[in-house]
Amino acid sequence: MDLTVGSILQAFSQMSGWEVAATLLGIAYVLLAAKESQWAWPFAFASTLIYTVIFWEGALVASSILNFYYMVMAVYGFMLWKKDDQGHTLAITRWSFKRHLLFIGLGLAGTLLLGTLTQTYAGAKFAYHDAFVMVFSGIATWMMAKKVLENWIYWMVVDSAATVLYYKSGYLATIVLFALYVILAFYGYAAWRKAYREKRSL
Repeated sequence: MDLTVGSILQAFSQMSGWEVAATLLGIAYVLLAAKESQWAWPFAFASTLIYTVIFWEGALVASSILNFYYMVMAVYGFMLWKKDDQGHTLAITRWSFKRHLLFIGLGLAGTLLLGTLTQTYAGAKFAYHDAFVMVFSGIATWMMAKKVLENWIYWMVVDSAATVLYYKSGYLATIVLFALYVILAFYGYAAWRKAYREKRSL
């Protein structure tokens, strides 16, 4: 696909009303999350509810299951980011290199397992690619809810992979959304890293 301004406008013109709504809600979620706003999570819940239905109808089984998981994590994240009685919120933290290696290894193992299961028993399209996006999105979402700084780096990789997946699957405007998510992940990382450093300097 030629991603010119014209092709982008054409992609949005071909979207269903529900896909438009999910896209706009998803963008709002990422922008609010970059600002550490608790209200990012209600937007995430609404967006992923819509995508759960869209992807199920398109036979992207793993992506549909993933978005159901997102809905659960939206509730979890909303509670975690809530201010306590003293007005404090969850602080941004970082993981060690060893811990990242552990989760990446577990993620790859989960990708192989889920890809095999969905391809064999559910007739999923692009099963292993879809499974990779699902497993590592699940890890990155949990990291975001816990305010782990490196969640944004995971999202850069996952959203890039998702852009290719949805290109192959024909979700035209969703390609634009996930390409934008890659850019927003850089913004989110920069914003959280600045906040993390400012907190540590106090």
